[in-house]
Amino acid sequence: MLPDSHHVAILVYDGVKLLDVAGPADAFAEANKLGADYRIALVSPTGEDVTSSIGIRITVEGDAGTAPHPGTLLVPGGDIYPRTPVTRDLADATRDLAARSVRVASVCSGAFILAAAGLLDGKRATTHWKITDVLAARCPKAQVEPDAIYVRDGTTYTSAGVTAGIDLALALIEEDHGPDVSREVARSLVVYLQRAGGQSQFSAPLQGPPPRSPALRGVVDRVTADPTGDHSLAALAAHLHISPRHLTRLFREELGTTPARFVESVRFDIAKSLLDQGYTATQAASLAGFPGYESLRRVFARELSISPAAYQRRFATARRSDSGAAAAAGRG
Repeated sequence: MLPDSHHVAILVYDGVKLLDVAGPADAFAEANKLGADYRIALVSPTGEDVTSSIGIRITVEGDAGTAPHPGTLLVPGGDIYPRTPVTRDLADATRDLAARSVRVASVCSGAFILAAAGLLDGKRATTHWKITDVLAARCPKAQVEPDAIYVRDGTTYTSAGVTAGIDLALALIEEDHGPDVSREVARSLVVYLQRAGGQSQFSAPLQGPPPRSPALRGVVDRVTADPTGDHSLAALAAHLHISPRHLTRLFREELGTTPARFVESVRFDIAKSLLDQGYTATQAASLAGFPGYESLRRVFARELSISPAAYQRRFATARRSDSGAAAAAGRG
């Protein structure tokens, strides 16, 4: 039997994290509203229903052995890994399904299940940043990339925690149906941007501890929700009904930076993501909220010592990097 490219099998088990299942599944379901034809099936190693990490029962359609040949096998993570060894029946079920699938993907600690099934040997991979060192020790034949949102190596995909599973699903949807569909799905799910695989797991607003002050948290939320808005010191202070001097002091005390530099860092992070997705430097500057290309170029020169164009050539999406590696291998 040939694999069905539109069939997505999600392998669940006792202790699976519900968000790792629901996030990607919702992304595929949203794509169906835009003309895709994904058919999602939840399966377990034994065919019995399972209990998620928060105690919610998950009903499955059957066991892994009787599942159709899927286009995509998705293995979500669970809080039990890597604290406990992956059970033999789960590793066997993963290996069996992977052999019948076109591509295999994991979310968060689901990478440990792929590793136990021998599916990460000789491959690049990632998982949640807190446990990448454990994955590297547990699977020494894999090249673990600790700071990536998701990694593609051939037909094997691994991703970081929870929301990165949605980023991965968006990348798979783009691979199947193009960037327009994946962007519409992102908008529908209220995901501000689809982050490229090579991007850091940490966006600029998440570096360091969150602000203690409610006023400062409000500013952070305002800037990250609408990076193209008027976020001058005067505008932000007026929005909070405090003086510019007081706002500047809050930023220095709690975030160790100035309001202007914080806004710039958010826009810089977004511009990098847009360049990773294939937008031109001029488009990235506009969509990220920079006054123009020259402003973006100056920030890139200061932060990375390269131009936006040079960055785009050097740091492409996981898909383009993988294609380039394949082409290079062919030339060799």
